[in-house]
Amino acid sequence: MEHSVGQVAGFAGVTVRTLHHYDGIGLLSPSGRSHAGHRRYDDADLDRLQQILFYRELGFPLDEIAALLDDPAADPQEHLRRQHALLSDRIAELQRMAAAVETAMEARKMGIDLTPEEKFEVFGDKDPERHAEEAERRWGGTATYAESQRRTARYTKEDWQRMQAEAASWGERYDALMAAGEPATGERAMDLAQEYRLHITTWFYDCTTEIHRGLGAMYVADPQFKAFYESMRTGLAEHLRDAIDANAERQE
Repeated sequence: MEHSVGQVAGFAGVTVRTLHHYDGIGLLSPSGRSHAGHRRYDDADLDRLQQILFYRELGFPLDEIAALLDDPAADPQEHLRRQHALLSDRIAELQRMAAAVETAMEARKMGIDLTPEEKFEVFGDKDPERHAEEAERRWGGTATYAESQRRTARYTKEDWQRMQAEAASWGERYDALMAAGEPATGERAMDLAQEYRLHITTWFYDCTTEIHRGLGAMYVADPQFKAFYESMRTGLAEHLRDAIDANAERQE
């Protein structure tokens, strides 16, 4: 199947001018022309454009990309493996940066007197305390948030470490459950959803099944929360929401 330059620009999210430039420098010359002389791109051209855009996203200059793609000894699968490794490294670095920002936000909000080293050691990206403000906003009044603030104000460094260890253990077990292909409506998933609800209740505020349902919906609907859970495992946000709903029905 052949595609026009306008269609390819739309597929790839680039401008027609960019495609003309790639053609002009010999980086991506379309395989065919229409009777009127217009550029026509086939599937092989689209594959090459995908590789170009991957490398551009990783910061490679156009001349280096051309050398890589035109190497007769290069294996297309090796290009993908290299790009996957480079992108994985970038994702890991961005996740570390995001965790550092969250750490600073949580430390400032809770006013805990820790050294900078301790703040980065203690506060992690699995801290459910950040749910308290959203719960207060969504479910009315100030009692939920006030209760969370009252409890957390008394916590020591050891308390936070114990809470984080519990959250980490829960995350590992939920990840294993999903890896095993267990459904969100299964007993194990519902049990872990219940454990999560009780964890929030123990450490922060009374997380009723109604509030827990709202949190589960937020994990999917709110981009920030969804990105957090999806960084743990793809599909976890929806799976956990469904497990929370199933557990709420069971409890109610």
